[in-house]
Amino acid sequence: MNRRTYFKTLLAACAAPQLPALEPLPATNGKMKITAVEIWRLEGHRPPPDSSRRQPTARPLDVYEDLRPNRPAPPPQGGAIPASAMYIKIKTDAGLEGFYGPVFPYVCMFVDQQLKSFLIGKDPLAGEAVWDQMYRNNPHSQGVYYMAMSAVDNTLWDLRGRYYNTPVYRLLGGPTREKVECYASCIDLSVEPEAMSKLALQYKKEGFQHEKWFLAEGPGAGGEGLKKNVEMVRILRETLGAEMEIMIDAWMSMDLNYAAEFAKRVEQYNLRWLEEPFLADEIQSFVELRKRTRVPIASGEHLYGRWSAAKYLSAGAIDILQTDADWTGGVSELTKICAIASQYGVQVIPHGDCLHAMLHVISSQSPHVCPIMEYMVNRLNSGQWKYYFEKYALIPSEGKIALPDRPGFGIELDPARVERQTPVTAGWDML
Repeated sequence: MNRRTYFKTLLAACAAPQLPALEPLPATNGKMKITAVEIWRLEGHRPPPDSSRRQPTARPLDVYEDLRPNRPAPPPQGGAIPASAMYIKIKTDAGLEGFYGPVFPYVCMFVDQQLKSFLIGKDPLAGEAVWDQMYRNNPHSQGVYYMAMSAVDNTLWDLRGRYYNTPVYRLLGGPTREKVECYASCIDLSVEPEAMSKLALQYKKEGFQHEKWFLAEGPGAGGEGLKKNVEMVRILRETLGAEMEIMIDAWMSMDLNYAAEFAKRVEQYNLRWLEEPFLADEIQSFVELRKRTRVPIASGEHLYGRWSAAKYLSAGAIDILQTDADWTGGVSELTKICAIASQYGVQVIPHGDCLHAMLHVISSQSPHVCPIMEYMVNRLNSGQWKYYFEKYALIPSEGKIALPDRPGFGIELDPARVERQTPVTAGWDML
């Protein structure tokens, strides 16, 4: 074998294996325009949830005695109950579509009235440009408008995933794990000792290693209510054992002195965090509370955009940030917020209003930044009912949700459950 033949053979042996051919993209040359933004109402009937164990949580309005709800709330009666949900669909001149939901009806109204006509003609693949233009389009871009931007942004991420024939988490850099661990979020569940202990053990047996429970009493209930709240934490710790992580959600129902006293009394029970003791605007109360307690403080579901999150982080107001991909500006904004939070060493554990966007963002981030995700175990809010019309609802197994491999967010409707689909375009008629 001569020298030339030898090296030719050696190079061939060392060559990289042939990569499989990529699926052809739609024949658009990467150029598309948005032609329609549609809002669809899905309707059907579902079995009634087991509401016998429901109990309203403490709320900011509880400072008014006449506005406090009855506890526990009476369960609804009857058989199958009506079910409905709203979804966003964005169409393009290439025939490609994005689909996302469920979305709150009042958010859909903002999409219809504030954003629909503005989006026509935009490039659906130019995500940063579209987001920035939506943001600059409305000087009152907070609250519900941000939620409407989130719905559009997430729908466009689904569209891009379908365009590239890959899940959204791969567009965000690829997965950092095959499954995402969930914590059991026990909103509206009874905190009566016997019922709570039974449910807490049930969720532990189902594989959840973290549980979050919601207080039923606020400052309006006085010293007796505070005693009940502390007793609730004690029972949870004794029921679940030292190894379980326990979180408590106050849902903005406290004032500073009450929160500091509650935190002082429950420090011995080693909470993972105390969540949203104050209204989101009361940033100084968060700062002061962190000085008074060793209990980590979490908040952020009612923060909109990276600028609001950055104020909390720079002020040292929280230990855990909970910005929601469906509320804070969509997948595009939540990924930016994760990058900012990582600079401060603050973990991002998003509020779990909608699992689709949250799952894909969390799974694309370092587990050090986004370690776990929220899953509402109450059947009224969980994947079992919230995503009732979907063929592939995201439901944990052994406390974890496996990443889907379908393009985009992989949302597909179940024809057997959808009795009626109606496009809605009449503003207030969406409510």
